Amino acid sequence: MLDAVRALGRNPVGDRAVILIDGPSGAGKSTLADAVVAAWPGPVPPTLVRLDDVYPGWGGLDAAVDLVGRLVLGARHTGRPAAWQRYDWAAASPAEWHSVDPGRPLVIEGCGALARAHALVSDVRVWLDADDGIRKQRALARDGGGFEAHWDQWQHDWVAYRTRDQPERWATVRLTGTPLGSDAPVPAHPKAVPPQ
Repeated sequence: MLDAVRALGRNPVGDRAVILIDGPSGAGKSTLADAVVAAWPGPVPPTLVRLDDVYPGWGGLDAAVDLVGRLVLGARHTGRPAAWQRYDWAAASPAEWHSVDPGRPLVIEGCGALARAHALVSDVRVWLDADDGIRKQRALARDGGGFEAHWDQWQHDWVAYRTRDQPERWATVRLTGTPLGSDAPVPAHPKAVPPQ
């Protein structure tokens, strides 16, 4: 993945590149996005949008996909001002707006980032997967137990999104977030694949 980002930085598209990182909860998307931003080769670092900040509550996966598609990716692609609104999880209500500079690269990470409609307005599309047991353990530990009561609902919504949009199909890079040496099966090598 980082090689793909470095290559973008050496091409004209790198100045305004759009990187999408998708995969199930606990696969390591946030960690990968942080690494991509830290290793960005160009002079201007990317704007990072985390879908965890956009979902309007635990049932908000589809709403966030639509909002980011229209207000960030679609707007940016057509030259209109792009912005997203943060969801305040503690207050359970919408919060402040954040503008997205059209002249900077953009990284969007989270469940739903690689929706079918987003594929055509992006440059690098990453699918990051991990063993189900490991990722559930990570996700529940990360949120200090807040996710546990909502896991089944989120998984139901995730499966519906995955079935409908087939995000893996649009990936230009596929990676695993399952650590080597774990008991979980791991693909032989992460590989870049052409979009289908």
